[in-house]
Amino acid sequence: MAMNALELQLDYPFGDTLPPLGTTIEVAPGVRWLRMLLPFQLDHINLWLLRDRLDGEDGWTIVDCGIANDATRAAWETIFANELEGLPVLRVITTHMHPDHMGLAHWLTERWNVRLWSSATDYNAARMASSGLASIGGEATARFMASHGLIDPDSQAKIKARTNYYASMVPQLPPAYRRLLDGDTLAIGGHDWACHAGYGHAPEHISLHCAQLGVLISGDMVLPRISTNVSVHEGEPEGDPLRLYLASIARMKALPEDTLVLPSHGRPFRGLHTRVDQLVAHHDERFADVLNACAEAPQHAADLLPVLFRRALDLHQTTFAMGESVAHLNALWLAGRLTRRRDADGIYRFATA
Repeated sequence: MAMNALELQLDYPFGDTLPPLGTTIEVAPGVRWLRMLLPFQLDHINLWLLRDRLDGEDGWTIVDCGIANDATRAAWETIFANELEGLPVLRVITTHMHPDHMGLAHWLTERWNVRLWSSATDYNAARMASSGLASIGGEATARFMASHGLIDPDSQAKIKARTNYYASMVPQLPPAYRRLLDGDTLAIGGHDWACHAGYGHAPEHISLHCAQLGVLISGDMVLPRISTNVSVHEGEPEGDPLRLYLASIARMKALPEDTLVLPSHGRPFRGLHTRVDQLVAHHDERFADVLNACAEAPQHAADLLPVLFRRALDLHQTTFAMGESVAHLNALWLAGRLTRRRDADGIYRFATA
């Protein structure tokens, strides 16, 4: 895929090279890159193996898991057979709760009899979503989407039918975990990896930075080609995740610009500060678009989909896009730059203050 203009401002030290399914590429001493397939338009996730020594035993730490399906399990088994140098997995770390990161955490930890390491917020949010205690899809999501203007019968019917969406990709969580906190330092393979908590994309996303290697496992917080999804959900309808996200990535500029960034999607790159500035500029442009639209007439989130996303969207993409649209509106409303009212039809509309 050809690089866009923003990508051309970044440095890709491995060029177009990608690890074939079931293999790894070493991107730094003791750090291996592998990819698993996803059944979405965003068709892959990058996962990481870190050479480790834990409690006197040599082996590997896995960072992120892939979704729970037979194809991903089979790909992992190929990795285990060919890429571990005969050594065991010693622990599993997840950056956050989303299905492509948490899906196989239970299987992997059970397969190797090891502990899951995760932030408390994302571990518990994942347990609630997997068990059905937190609504992701179904009637509650449909009502929330309708309150922001997505009322067409086809979309409403499909959203109501997605009652086990999260659990279908994360069917089970490990019964115990070890907590990761912002500022923690993990000793992995003779190197120190610092935990950086980020907010907005997930409840308490953990990125890992190794100053000695000059490497940042950024998870979904900083991606090279696409902007990270930042959504408002029905469980926190007045949330302001976009403010939290932008503050989180701004803090990452404390790391060196030449850090090798290992993202969950796309290729490893250098140019961390440049990419953060690009993402901030992207959202500033979207804020301006929203303000201009709301100055012309009151807008609901569904009204703004063609303003914010200038391409056709399937249902999967539409639900993410709606969450992002509400996130932009909420950020401007809570900052006092827009007003919000709920009209007689039950839909929230926003206008310039």
